Amino acid sequence: MIDYPEFTSSIISELPDKGIIRCTSPSNIALVKYWGKRPVQLPENASISFTLEACKTSTSLSYKKRDKISDDFDFELLFEGSPKPDFKPKIQNFFTRIEKYLPFLKQYTFTIETSNTFPHSSGIASSASGMSALACCLMQLEKKINPNISDSDSMQKTSFLSRLGSGSACRSIEGPVTVWGEHEAIKASSDAYAIKFPHVIHQNFEDYQDTILLIDKGEKQVSSTVGHDLMHGHPFAAKRFEQAAGNIIKLKEILISGDIDAFIEVVESEALTLHAMMMTSLPYFILMKPNTLSVINKVWQYRSETGSKLCFTLDAGANVHLLYPNSEKNKVLEFITNELVAYCQNGQYICDKIGLGAKIL
Repeated sequence: MIDYPEFTSSIISELPDKGIIRCTSPSNIALVKYWGKRPVQLPENASISFTLEACKTSTSLSYKKRDKISDDFDFELLFEGSPKPDFKPKIQNFFTRIEKYLPFLKQYTFTIETSNTFPHSSGIASSASGMSALACCLMQLEKKINPNISDSDSMQKTSFLSRLGSGSACRSIEGPVTVWGEHEAIKASSDAYAIKFPHVIHQNFEDYQDTILLIDKGEKQVSSTVGHDLMHGHPFAAKRFEQAAGNIIKLKEILISGDIDAFIEVVESEALTLHAMMMTSLPYFILMKPNTLSVINKVWQYRSETGSKLCFTLDAGANVHLLYPNSEKNKVLEFITNELVAYCQNGQYICDKIGLGAKIL
């Protein structure tokens, strides 16, 4: 594991006895995808994402100082009011990874209560919102213990900690557009944490909409962690990382210039390439469903017939994110209602848009 001495800290003030911290953090949707990582939680290529607004996790962290320090972490986890024992190993692993950066963890008993604004297992990136919300709470506790940490250093460390819980979680801390992964075209970019896109974004992308069509809410047959690992030894991996690096340069210019046609081309190509990598892994797998393809073809037909700037992107799953300018909102929602709801499981979709990241409540 690479050491990051800039994020290590010592206990400066008295530990607070007890308290509660509440934070929310949204999910995000990558425009240039990262697929493939190296230890620990470092990306093989840089990615750019839209931070969402409505799809978010709310987390409360209750902490109480223990009478004596133990060798074990002491925490309870409640998801939407009920114990969730199958989430605990992930939190245990997260605490193990971040303990050297938050040395007070074993001195507290924690109760973590968390809930999502979107249906659980709906294929929205709940690990991104969930782990970033928890990292945000823990970082607020560190600020009580080390009050001399600046807001900018705190933001950076929160993203760094989030990454150690879930790679894409580091992109949820700020918004509306974030970059994760070192890239020569993006000043101050890093593999260790995400940064806010360091340029003025064209007004064409202000209030950009993301309507998420819930095509299939079942559990994925292959987890993202396994999928990332299959990029090791993948016959097209090197070319894919090269392509992503080129698309970062293209998308940087697009976001500055406001060229929505070029945006559509890069974003849709990235979505299809992500799934092409899955289909050409060994073992190979397909996360799209027949209705995913039906929606994609309907979007292409609609765009051809109307001149709309509607486009799609995909995460590592079957669901479709429809991206479009705010000026088209009413027409696109009418198209979704009339033509696309039939392809959604139980007719479900979620209206979202780009947002500003994690918040302390």
